[in-house]
Amino acid sequence: MPNNSLGRPTVCFIDHDALRWNMRQIRAKVGAKIKILCMVKANGYGHGATAVSQTLTGSGADAFGVATMEEAVELRQAGMSAPIIVLAGVFPDQLGELISNELVPVVYDVEILKQLDAEAQRRQKTLGVHLKIDTGMGRLGVLAADAKEWIAELKNLRALKLEGVFSHFSHAESVEGDYTRKQLAIFNEVIAQLRAQVLAPPLVHFANSAATITMPAAYFDMVRPGIMLYGVYPSAAMASQIVLKPVLSWKTKILQLKKVPSGASISYGQTFVTKRESLIATLPVGYADGYSRLLSNRGAVLVGGQRAPIAGRVCMDLTMIDVTDIRNVQQGDEVVLLGRQGPAEISADEMAAWTNTISYEILTSVGARVPRIHYNT
Repeated sequence: MPNNSLGRPTVCFIDHDALRWNMRQIRAKVGAKIKILCMVKANGYGHGATAVSQTLTGSGADAFGVATMEEAVELRQAGMSAPIIVLAGVFPDQLGELISNELVPVVYDVEILKQLDAEAQRRQKTLGVHLKIDTGMGRLGVLAADAKEWIAELKNLRALKLEGVFSHFSHAESVEGDYTRKQLAIFNEVIAQLRAQVLAPPLVHFANSAATITMPAAYFDMVRPGIMLYGVYPSAAMASQIVLKPVLSWKTKILQLKKVPSGASISYGQTFVTKRESLIATLPVGYADGYSRLLSNRGAVLVGGQRAPIAGRVCMDLTMIDVTDIRNVQQGDEVVLLGRQGPAEISADEMAAWTNTISYEILTSVGARVPRIHYNT
C-alpha cells in the first residue's frame, strides 16, 4: 500500500488488485456466457467511478450501470467505451446529450416511453433502451400486472429499440424467501408474454449481488453486481459461498495526544466524561468527511493493532478517541477507521451496525474532501 503524501492524512486507499480478484470470483460464479453489468453509480460506491471502471474494463466488464446522466457522461469523458446504462432514468430534454454520448436510458413509464420515442423521431435518431418492470419493489417500473397495456405501446415505438428488460429484487441482503420467489415468477411470466409477442430483447437481467451469489435462476442474460464488486457481502452468511476482498480502507493519523484527569469532559455536550486519568487522541476526521456522528461514543478505530473507542461526539472536522489502554502511542501514529491493521479489522458491516444502517451507506458517505489513493492499478 502506498504512503500518503497529500498533507492532511485522512485518506481512502483503493486496492485494484482486490477489485480484480472480486471480478474474477464473479466471472467464475456466473460462467463465461453471462454478461456482467458492473454497478459504478454513486462514484463507484464511494471508491472513485472512473478509476474503478478503467480497471473493471480490463477485467472483463461487459457494461456499466450508473444512476444519473452526469455519472454516465463522466465515464464517457474518461474514455469508457462499453455500454453505460442510466438506471434512474432520464428526461426528454436530456436526449441530445444522451445520444451524443451513446448512453442507454432506462424507461419505467409509458408516458416517458412515448416522449422519448417522439423526441428521438424528431431528431431522426434510433435510441436503445432498457425497460424496467416493477415486480414488487414498488419503486420505478411499469407494473407487471399492466403488461397487456404497455406491451401494446411497445409495438407502436418507432425510434426506440428495446435492448433490455429487467426488474429489481426487494430484498437486497438475501434473495431467499417467498417474496423473492414470487417476484421471479412474476418476471418470468412477463418475459413469456414479451416472447409471445416477439418483443423479447437480447438482454434480460434481474440478479443483484445477492442473487449473483445465491440464485442462478435469476441470471438470465446478464447480472448486476454492485456491493460485492467492492468486497462487501450482501449478508455475512454469503461469505461461505464466495471469497471477496475489501477494496477500500480509510485511514488517518493522530493529530494530538492529551493526558487528562478523571472527570474531564470530552467533546460537545459532556456525553463522555473520563472515569480515570486518560490519554485522549484527537483525529483529523469528522462528519464533514462522512464519518458519521452516529459513531459518537459507540464506534471504535484501530491504533497499533488494537481497538480504541470513540470518546464523545464526533465533530464536523475532528474526532476524539480513548487510547489509555494502548501502549506506546505517539502523535502521528496511523489510525484505521475502516479496514485492517495487523490482525485486527473494522469492516463496513461492523461500522454500519454501530450506526444502524447498511454497508452501502458507509461506503457512499465518505466525503469528497477525503482523497482516494488508488494503487495496484
